Amino acid sequence: MATYQNILYTLDVSIATITINRPDKLNALNRATLAELRSALEEVEKNRVVRVVILTGSGNKAFVAGADISEFSSFEKNQGSELAQKGHESVMDYLQNFNKPVIAAINGYALGGGLELAMAAHIRIASDNAKMGLPEVSLGVIPGYGGTQRLSQLIGKGRALEMIVSAQAISASQALAYGLVNHVVSQENLLETCVGLAQKIASNSPKAIGKAIEAVNACFDFSKNGFDEEIRLFGECFGTEDFKEGMAAFMGKRKADFKGK
Repeated sequence: MATYQNILYTLDVSIATITINRPDKLNALNRATLAELRSALEEVEKNRVVRVVILTGSGNKAFVAGADISEFSSFEKNQGSELAQKGHESVMDYLQNFNKPVIAAINGYALGGGLELAMAAHIRIASDNAKMGLPEVSLGVIPGYGGTQRLSQLIGKGRALEMIVSAQAISASQALAYGLVNHVVSQENLLETCVGLAQKIASNSPKAIGKAIEAVNACFDFSKNGFDEEIRLFGECFGTEDFKEGMAAFMGKRKADFKGK
């Protein structure tokens, strides 16, 4: 297991927990943290035992309160474009297309790059004290890590534009009403709730789950026909050992023991 300076990486059987660990900076994302996050995700991807990832922030104030502005405050146009492109490719798109489910445990402020990180995850569960927003226009820029696209996909154009152009954060209850998060729980129960969901997920076929993520993502990829992708991926499931085990378990009235093959 690699050694990290800005994140904590722990394993509990089939569940990996990655914690952004910069509490003195409210877990703000800098380039080093993004690089470590990518490295940890690659480590998870190679580990056949891990089936679900929980992504959260250290402390009880912030999930991730944004990007570390000091790193790009003096950038010119080309540098800004390169910053956004690298963020998309190295972390945000990688996370969205990750073949193991990622649950974002939003334990406080999720602003700017922090909300963009949470939106790239597959499932979001927030504590009742969480605040979510994209305040970039108040700094003279726009969301650059996928925020304009994923927020619109999740909550619709009108609500997304209102949040983006007003630069105002919303409460956890508003986020739930908008469909931005799946559940809202007390901060004390946040990780327990995420672990409980992760355990339910982990009991299912890893192969099928990976293909389900790919199929759902195809719905939002205009270069693909989502229905055609579903048909293709459905067929591929029939060639897996997990399919044979799932069918045998069902016919034998027993619990399936999936190996992810």
